[in-house]
Amino acid sequence: MDINSLLKPFQHFGVHLGLSRIIKLLANLGNPHHQVPIIHVTGTNGKGSVCAYLHSVLAEAGYRTGCYTSPHLVDWTERICINKQPISSGEFSQLIQQVQEAIHPEDECPTQFEVITAAAWLYFAQAQVDIAVIEVGLGGRLDATNVCNQPLVTVITSISREHWQQLGPTVADIAREKAGIIKHRCPLVVGQLPAEAEKVVRWRAEELESLYIQPQPAREIAAGWAEYISWENSKIIKYPLALPGQIQLINSALALAALEILQNLGWVISLEAIVNGMGKTQWAGRMQWVTWKNQKLLIDGAHNPGAAHALRDYLDSLAPGKITWIVGMLTTKEHTEIFSALLRSQDQLYLVPVPDHSSAAPIELAKIAKEICPDLSICQTYPDLVSALNVACTSTNNQVVLCGSLYLIGHFLSIAPL
Repeated sequence: MDINSLLKPFQHFGVHLGLSRIIKLLANLGNPHHQVPIIHVTGTNGKGSVCAYLHSVLAEAGYRTGCYTSPHLVDWTERICINKQPISSGEFSQLIQQVQEAIHPEDECPTQFEVITAAAWLYFAQAQVDIAVIEVGLGGRLDATNVCNQPLVTVITSISREHWQQLGPTVADIAREKAGIIKHRCPLVVGQLPAEAEKVVRWRAEELESLYIQPQPAREIAAGWAEYISWENSKIIKYPLALPGQIQLINSALALAALEILQNLGWVISLEAIVNGMGKTQWAGRMQWVTWKNQKLLIDGAHNPGAAHALRDYLDSLAPGKITWIVGMLTTKEHTEIFSALLRSQDQLYLVPVPDHSSAAPIELAKIAKEICPDLSICQTYPDLVSALNVACTSTNNQVVLCGSLYLIGHFLSIAPL
């Protein structure tokens, strides 16, 4: 059976936060998560990039490194990797079947994410990885990944108002959920947080006697190069910055701070492994340059206000000019705030649906966009992504940018002849 068919029975449970089901399921599987040392990463934005840096450097340092992230862009197998190699479809299918067999008839049925998470723990334990980088799916406290009592280090990259429907209406509420991954006397690396979020996270870290490390963002020293100052001894590390955008100065610093903690714990991670690993980092669908019919195109998820600001900052750092946007968003996203971050006078906007998801109607998005930026030079809706791409990429000299949803980016990557 293929992966989609195997996962389909669990699909209708959606987001159902809580740890009781995953703990029971893992116990039925022999508690594979107890066999894997981990780095646990949460945050509103940046967590995927931080995981990618850590995965790349640890693999470069010679460690058999697992990495579990979500969502995938094109294929389920992207979520579970060892040393940058995605799990094979056959292995993934076998693991899901193993997990299914461990669900007792009297147990509450796990969610799809819980089944995949259990499969990841099982894969890493069976493969005897040295370490795994584990990205939180949603929030932290009640996320299915939050089952390890002693991670080597935890990371909170950023906190802003996203998924508030599940995590609570205020930034402080969301911070409380994300701070749920902090463990007793486990070092914590933290990005730049809003004051009300930082207060919550600091309080929780103090309560749990956790070392609280907030590194300074790295500094750009040349095109594609940055320097990081150690939080511990002010030693300077110069390294290539493989992922574009100013936001990577803080994301890369968070990864390097976490790696310093591992070094202090006795993990052997040389400067050469850091430099090579940082330089080889890849993170698809995030500020990624591609081509569509010989036109250079920038694609980026940018599915919340923080990510939209980071994308706009990156574009503004390039040669200034008008942007042609192709945008699709889910109904649950902060449409007004995202458009406010992205749109400028005389930009062009092509709106499309996000296929196979709860997409916001392009015509509704057009109304919001015109209120935010009444002097767009074009604001049009299209029934599908391909028709919008074909028009946008042949009728303008502007920089063309596709963004608004990781699911839309995944759809693009599945149809684009890259």
